[in-house]
Amino acid sequence: MTATISWTLGCDAADPHLLARFWAAALGYVLEPGYDDPDGASIVDPEGSGPAVGWLRVPEGKVAKNRVHIDIRVAGGGPWDLAARERLIRQKVLELVGLGASVVREEWYGESLGHVVMQDPEGNEFCVA
Repeated sequence: MTATISWTLGCDAADPHLLARFWAAALGYVLEPGYDDPDGASIVDPEGSGPAVGWLRVPEGKVAKNRVHIDIRVAGGGPWDLAARERLIRQKVLELVGLGASVVREEWYGESLGHVVMQDPEGNEFCVA
């Protein structure tokens, strides 16, 4: 019998519940049912196919660039209609800014928007592509 392996991306946070709410909205996830911890929060894919993401409260603040981060790929795989791809990226960026994220910079691949580097409400970097 082969064991089924699942995994959770574990993250540190000053406010785990703030980040759980932000990332649940950003990814289309939901707060993990039954997970009730004042110093931790977890979100899950409502369809059960993606990994869980959890946050634990830590006393120290973020001091350097993330070594691991979540990238949001709204445009899917290729082949791409580049104008439509850019519209999808920009729509998601506006949505995320409304949720508390900030734009750091745009990265271009020649004449085409490649991705937008952003920060979540606690300053953790991520990309929207």
